[in-house]
Amino acid sequence: MSTRELIEQEVAKLPEALQREVYDFARFVRFKNEEEHFNGLLLSESALAKDWDRPEEDAAWASL
Repeated sequence: MSTRELIEQEVAKLPEALQREVYDFARFVRFKNEEEHFNGLLLSESALAKDWDRPEEDAAWASL
């Protein structure tokens, strides 16, 4: 069995929130190893979006 298949099997067993963390980590590793300029802000966007994209946040920033 290939490494990709092993990873897919393990990730499929995780709850959605942990699958998102694995995805974020995979993106981090890929971007870190690319020769292009490292953009930490881009990598953190999806991880922070779960906190940003909430009605409570929208309400807190609505008056600004």
